[in-house]
Amino acid sequence: MAKKVTAKTKAEALVAPIRKSEEADITVERRLIALYKLQQIDSQIDKIRIVRGELPLEVQDLEDEVVGLETRIEKFKTEEAALDQKISDRKLMMKDCSNLIKKYEEQQKSVRNNREYESLSKEVEFQNLEIQLCEKKIKEAMVDLDHHKQEVERVNSLLEEKQKDLEQKKSELNEIIAETEEREKVLLAESEENSKLIEQRYLTAYQRIRDNSRNGLAVVEVDRDACGGCFNKIPHQRQMDIRMHKKIIVCEYCGRILVDQTIIAEVEEQ
Repeated sequence: MAKKVTAKTKAEALVAPIRKSEEADITVERRLIALYKLQQIDSQIDKIRIVRGELPLEVQDLEDEVVGLETRIEKFKTEEAALDQKISDRKLMMKDCSNLIKKYEEQQKSVRNNREYESLSKEVEFQNLEIQLCEKKIKEAMVDLDHHKQEVERVNSLLEEKQKDLEQKKSELNEIIAETEEREKVLLAESEENSKLIEQRYLTAYQRIRDNSRNGLAVVEVDRDACGGCFNKIPHQRQMDIRMHKKIIVCEYCGRILVDQTIIAEVEEQ
């Protein structure tokens, strides 16, 4: 018959590495003090990073938007140059057509028969049609050019807004970093030093519980007979075991490591 998996067994399985027999030279109480101290340090680091919030991501998004808008403006300018060239080419073609019309009309004055006259008339008509076509293409290009200029103006305005937002967000981020960077470095160094006092298997278990907790808490105090992490009531006998410091006790519900006021007071004194 399959063994029933309870919340308690899940919690105990999560911290299986820290349920092994402790080494003789390091007491459970010392381990709990080191783990709780590490938790306090890491929680301070978490708070610093929360203060920074989403600013780094917001700055990155704004930088990407600015680059995107600048690329769009460059594309519009390239298309504008192509439209300007198209208009110039069509105007030049119209000039050539006008010259040909003058040429054919002059030739009509000296034709010897109707056949030659008709042939020249058709050439004149064709060149007039070419002029009309050029005029149409120029008008279309002018409409496109006007639309592009309006878009460039709109995108430029949007770009200016985004650049202002970016400067403001960067300034805010730099201020926060300036205020917190040094403190974070000190705390990271403390966290690293404190970690050296804890065996790797306990660190692994601590980090695993921390990663599975939304608030990053792996070690919590017993507060008003309840777990400081999930706030579920802790049985009286289990509280007695926690105060005895004979073994590391975890919450039956959330799997966090539980410490009593003695451990907390010891850390605060340090």
